[in-house]
Amino acid sequence: MPIEKIIVLEDDALVRKSLEQQLRNRRYDVAGCGSIADAQEYLNKDNFDLIFCDVRLPDGDGTEFLKQVQTRPSKPLVIMMTGYGTVESAVACMKDGAFDYMLKPFSGEQIDVILKKAEEFTQLVKVNKFLTQDEGDENHYELLGRSPAMDQVRQLIRKVARTQATVLIHGESGTGKELVARAIYRESPRNNAPFIRVNCAAVPENLIESEFFGHEKGSFTGAVNKREGRFELAHGGTILLDEISEISPQVQAKLLRVLQERELERVGGSRTIKVDVRVIATTNRDLEQSVEKKEFRQDLYFRLNVVPMLVPPLRERREDILFLAEKFMHRFERKHGVKVGGMSAACRNALENHSWPGNVRELQNVLERGVILCADGEQLQSAHLGFSGASGIIVAQGTGNTASTGASASSSADGAEGVISLGDMEKNHIIQTLEKCAGNRTHAARKLGISIRTLRNKLNEYGLATKGEGDVEEAAE
Repeated sequence: MPIEKIIVLEDDALVRKSLEQQLRNRRYDVAGCGSIADAQEYLNKDNFDLIFCDVRLPDGDGTEFLKQVQTRPSKPLVIMMTGYGTVESAVACMKDGAFDYMLKPFSGEQIDVILKKAEEFTQLVKVNKFLTQDEGDENHYELLGRSPAMDQVRQLIRKVARTQATVLIHGESGTGKELVARAIYRESPRNNAPFIRVNCAAVPENLIESEFFGHEKGSFTGAVNKREGRFELAHGGTILLDEISEISPQVQAKLLRVLQERELERVGGSRTIKVDVRVIATTNRDLEQSVEKKEFRQDLYFRLNVVPMLVPPLRERREDILFLAEKFMHRFERKHGVKVGGMSAACRNALENHSWPGNVRELQNVLERGVILCADGEQLQSAHLGFSGASGIIVAQGTGNTASTGASASSSADGAEGVISLGDMEKNHIIQTLEKCAGNRTHAARKLGISIRTLRNKLNEYGLATKGEGDVEEAAE
């Protein structure tokens, strides 16, 4: 419900009481007042979404009050009311910022039409404000690939998209789970409604509940205004819960209620808010194992896993590697203003033989780096890609600080005495664990029993400071 709190500013007590009652019957919070001074006092105490304002008032002109409202940081919509309407008066009010203009007396049907327009406008403004803060280019949301595995994914997308079913997308970090979710949204009947994404792993744990469900003013330190959560912003559309496995058990319980009852309460609020959203979730973990370990609620897993989808890793669809590489190369040529003369045979061979632990995202980053380092008109060479041995860690060239794999570190450390130092043993163990975790530092730190910050410091010490794919906890820090 984008509109909740309304002021009725009308000096005629009979008209005011009637309108107040009609609005309360529609489940709005209403404050009635007969003067501009009373209305200003309400606005100074709280934020309101809508004002019904009479043109003629005992302590001033309603049009002057309308102008004052437009200067406030949080501007409610204003609907002007009058029993002496003229075209000139209506035009003047609209120029001064009025949302609409009503002639008294008005019917209940007219009020319904006005409220529906105001609700839709407010929802549109809030969603647009959120989306303008969202990073990314819609042109890059195309699901690429011509392998049989990707054809199967597309077929499943077409089947699932036309339904309202909840979808759980599985896949390693960097495989393109969000692109699959966006493809489902684009082909669904809700494609003209909002698509709201929440990165569950990047939001601090103490704020995730507020991000999901919103909060009321004063519900916690720093909550200076009411805020709608992502579920409210997605009303009528689709919400993507990215990396759903990262949310706490407390939020899991509240999320289960939303999925079951399609209703929620804001943090610090008591109002029950109905929401109509389609839920798509992604995870790079095995949620069945998380359920067995009591890290994820079984009932929530069943609610999310209505239609499971698996996005295959890049190493299992190797026929896509060069196809994607060509697409990325041309994209980054345009982005960085570089004209590359194609790919050399050695470059193609290096791309095809790499293990791609970071999947498509790693391929994209490697091609961007290659295009940047390649001179105009030159062919893209394997040296431009920056691979370092078997580990696939990208390093800076020409600085003398090349990263080595665990195997090369061992051989260099053996020396004449055939003894590996404790420092080199630790380095080898960290690199090998990172490789087993497909370059994901969050998972590697968990297996090593150290914090992500400690792991990052160790990699800095070894000269392997390239940011790993999927390091959402580190990004949140």
